[in-house]
Amino acid sequence: MRSDYVLPKKANPSLGGVPPSLVDLCVQKAIDNVRYIGNVGELDSHLLERILPHCKVEQLMHIENCTEGRDLSCVTNNLWKTFYEKEFGIEHTKVVIERMRKQNCSFSWRLLYQAKLKYRDDVKNKSVERLTELYKEADAKKQSRQIKICSKAPPSFKRRGFSGGFGSSYNVSNVKSNIMKKVKVDFLNSTEVRNRAAMKKVSVQRKPSSSSTPRGLPTMLSGSTSKPQRKF
Repeated sequence: MRSDYVLPKKANPSLGGVPPSLVDLCVQKAIDNVRYIGNVGELDSHLLERILPHCKVEQLMHIENCTEGRDLSCVTNNLWKTFYEKEFGIEHTKVVIERMRKQNCSFSWRLLYQAKLKYRDDVKNKSVERLTELYKEADAKKQSRQIKICSKAPPSFKRRGFSGGFGSSYNVSNVKSNIMKKVKVDFLNSTEVRNRAAMKKVSVQRKPSSSSTPRGLPTMLSGSTSKPQRKF
């Protein structure tokens, strides 16, 4: 990773200035390869102040974790504050500073950065879990409201006709609506319909039957030549 660090103009040999010192060359080389740096316990603080600002969050944390027997917070604390501002905003950083001032306490910005990052991840995970639960509940309600097809057939039954009075039966099976069935049955059971049915029944009973023809009349009309009848 190449850094933005450049040698001072007066030290640039291409411009006729003084050539860079060995320290400057070493610092530039360290900046170019900062991702490979580990333990810096033996490095002077003024050199770290020139190298560590070029680290990313993971690189700076790796260097601090690898360094043994030395506290780098005097050099890295302001760097962690800068990372906190970039990640969580300047306004929130000001709120944290004000709270520490009121409570008369101080925490390293690395610890504050890690704590805030963990808190945000926990809130995000809880939100995802809650959304997942709500989705499952909504899906369960949706499934319970769906119409389920029953494979078991209902028992068969015969449709019966409704009696219209005087032994007559009227079929209302072709009427689909229950209300219309009731209206039709009430109409068939009315006094007017009963009277008409009774009059129709009486007229049928009074009609002469073909079986009442007197005996012997067919023989007389046929002109048969059977035995002549005796005269008295």
